[in-house]
Amino acid sequence: MSVAAINYDLSMGRWEPDARGRLEQAALALYAERGFEQTTVAEIAKRAGLTERTFFRYFADKREVLFWGAGSLQEFLVGTLASAPDSAAPIDAVAAALEAAGALLQERREFSLKRQAVIAANTGLQERELIKLASLASAMAEALRRRGVRDPAASLTAEAGIAVFRIAFDRWINESSQRDLPQFIRESLDDLKAVTAGR
Repeated sequence: MSVAAINYDLSMGRWEPDARGRLEQAALALYAERGFEQTTVAEIAKRAGLTERTFFRYFADKREVLFWGAGSLQEFLVGTLASAPDSAAPIDAVAAALEAAGALLQERREFSLKRQAVIAANTGLQERELIKLASLASAMAEALRRRGVRDPAASLTAEAGIAVFRIAFDRWINESSQRDLPQFIRESLDDLKAVTAGR
């Protein structure tokens, strides 16, 4: 995947707006150009027209550029799941939370495409992504338990939800259609329900 070089005016100070966004864009461009392992924090900061110190105000390390929103995503999923109507079946409550999260990710499709290309090219980052997804499944399972769903049903439902999300996300990233991520999530869930119903 080719990414156009992003060059910022180096006279812009670190107090300029959207430092996080500038660092994120610079990092993704460099990861695509040079590879994740070969890119340094100093190069990211320089490309963004910022200092290394500013980089570390926003990110613990260069991996965090790709994963910094995981905690917020988890909170959003758990909160949305908790607010589902009591009458909702567990899988439908999980699906509603995933669709809502998908709508948020839809707004950052370009970032998601670039991020996924970087992760796909690096085994260590793939492992980190799997850990993130496992954490999301655990958090959703706990949210289901708080709704009165017992184990193993809570864990199975949460894991199934994450599997649906992964398949939908892969389709969304790899297909050239203009369909949105929530639509892919609904379709993947319908496919799962059809398989488990023996249709």
